Amino acid sequence: MFSWLNSDDSKKKTAEVFENVSSELRHIYKTKLLPLESAYNFHDFHSPALDDPDFDAKPMIMLVGQYSTGKTTFIRYLLERDFPGIRIGPEPTTDSFIAVMHGDKDGIIPGNALVVDPKKQFRPLSKFGNAFLNRFQCSMVNSEVLKGISIVDTPGILSGEKQRVDRGYDFTGILEWFAERVDRIILLFDAHKLDISDEFRRSIEALKGHDDKIRIILNKVSFLFSFLLHLGMLLSNLIIIFFLRRTWLITSNLCEYMEL
Repeated sequence: MFSWLNSDDSKKKTAEVFENVSSELRHIYKTKLLPLESAYNFHDFHSPALDDPDFDAKPMIMLVGQYSTGKTTFIRYLLERDFPGIRIGPEPTTDSFIAVMHGDKDGIIPGNALVVDPKKQFRPLSKFGNAFLNRFQCSMVNSEVLKGISIVDTPGILSGEKQRVDRGYDFTGILEWFAERVDRIILLFDAHKLDISDEFRRSIEALKGHDDKIRIILNKVSFLFSFLLHLGMLLSNLIIIFFLRRTWLITSNLCEYMEL
């Protein structure tokens, strides 16, 4: 059964020089793991075989959260500039999956072109259909930050069942696909809206098994601290007034007692 492991070619000792770690990982995968995956039809029931872009891709970060939690603003803060396709507002604005990646020139690549680009790692996403590809794009930005990482901005999650039906594609399934491949998952919460909608709960459940990648950011806390500071000052003043009044009452009662 494992005769391919004992072939003469595998026993030959050749000195190979690799320029980087990804090149050696690619070589090991194609010579050792890929034949094993093919022998057991691993690609038929789990995931397609890895291509060269999967090894050449930069580390990727995915931002997940409900609407108006600051996902897009977080990316703009990191890049210190706007990127093509950016939309920021108090209402739900980002309605697409946006892969923000490095490019020599700023521009937008639509999802239908991304999944056929042999230099990008998004070819397996074609299985989610045109409804998703119409809501998927890549923003190319000439930024020094993106020379080392890529960032995926996800649509803001609203509450209610109607939004899940109106999407027209498997939102949680796409999150699972990205969760398997990204290196870090950042969940953003608004300190003023800590309730979790049904779809957001399903989205968090879709990230199960990748707990080591998840980091949580509680955004807009400064506004909450300002409110708590004013509330604390109010409470402290009320407490001082309360104690002063109690002291005055005790002193008044003591004077009346001594006069008696």
